[in-house]
Amino acid sequence: QLSEDVGRSDWYLRLLRDTGIVAERLAKLLSSSRYAVPLLRRDPAMLQLLGDDNELTPRTHDDLMVAFTSIVERHERPDTAIAALRALRRRELFRIAMGDVGQVVSTPQVGQGLSDLAGATIDAALRIAASENPDTPPIAVIAMGRWGGGELGYSSDADCMFVVPDDVSDAGLAAAIATVARMRELLKQPGPDPALEIDADLRPEGRDGALVRTLSSYLKYYQRWSLTWESQALLRAAAGAGDLALAEELLAAINEIRWPAGGLDDAGVREVRRLKIRVDRERGGQLRERNLKLGPGGLADIEWTVQLAQLRYAHQIPELRVTSTQLALNALVNAGLFTATEVADLGAAWVRASQMRNAVMLVRGRASDQIPTDARDIAAVAMLLGYGKSEASKLLDDWARISRRATAVVDRHFWGVS
Repeated sequence: QLSEDVGRSDWYLRLLRDTGIVAERLAKLLSSSRYAVPLLRRDPAMLQLLGDDNELTPRTHDDLMVAFTSIVERHERPDTAIAALRALRRRELFRIAMGDVGQVVSTPQVGQGLSDLAGATIDAALRIAASENPDTPPIAVIAMGRWGGGELGYSSDADCMFVVPDDVSDAGLAAAIATVARMRELLKQPGPDPALEIDADLRPEGRDGALVRTLSSYLKYYQRWSLTWESQALLRAAAGAGDLALAEELLAAINEIRWPAGGLDDAGVREVRRLKIRVDRERGGQLRERNLKLGPGGLADIEWTVQLAQLRYAHQIPELRVTSTQLALNALVNAGLFTATEVADLGAAWVRASQMRNAVMLVRGRASDQIPTDARDIAAVAMLLGYGKSEASKLLDDWARISRRATAVVDRHFWGVS
């Protein structure tokens, strides 16, 4: 199909003939990734990225902001601007995916690249939506969850909250709500380019709460009504897009909520553990052992263990006041709260679960936290992770060993089992 699309182009035949690495990478891509192939067929000229490792490295946040801002400034009509924006995002997704498939970039680089891309995309889309409503006040987008941690995967939604200054009028607040709703609509609407789903459910009062709040409204809520799970969610809050100065103002004010003075007390620790049990029971599913997010030694086990330690000790250990799981793990061992072996075991499981989750998306072209049961899919996942032919069983054995070691650390430090 690809050759039918571009086979008559001189540059395509010359590229395959003269650049062996392009042909090799293209063969690997076409045989393994239902996610990346449609991206390539939309713009076959992206094949030229495959010949240079530097072109397969995620672009920096600053570079992305320049490129995306240029799109907003070049297009006067919102519909053409959003189409160009989503096309550029598609190109950057392909760049990151091919760097991943070609093992040019690491899993943390993939996560940071996808997070930076989400931030630049949302920032530009917010400007496009605001151009339709001149009454829109400054809006700050607070990145939450994996976006806030710089750890997005290919299948991740962008968790976030929206804040406006205190001096906005009722009409300005209504305009902000309309602009945010329009921005979400523009990014998730069906079309030839991948949608970006924005999830605002971590805001105060969840789905029942206001989509956009003023700065003081957020602070009043957190100071009066905040629950322990909300303090935990705020651990990964970061300035994501929009008015960054306003975002930093909110973040500075909520530090006492996410890093409570004196640390989390015993009742709070029990509450976090009860919530974890409920989440595991409700969302883990019947095949929990094969769930990379909610299964034993999976992403949730590791992240909740790290976050519980942050809630307990970040008030006295500044190095723990970070949104990244990997940086927090480093801080835990440096502070002597975890041993080097324990941190190595947690880090290895977190990276491997993230790798496998991303690889499942690359192979199947649709999101899933489950390790595939289809033999062909798991073989393709193994290949993407550097295993040889017929070594899918080795991948599964390795994951069983890695997750088992991580589970032992989780039992000690999260559940308090000696």
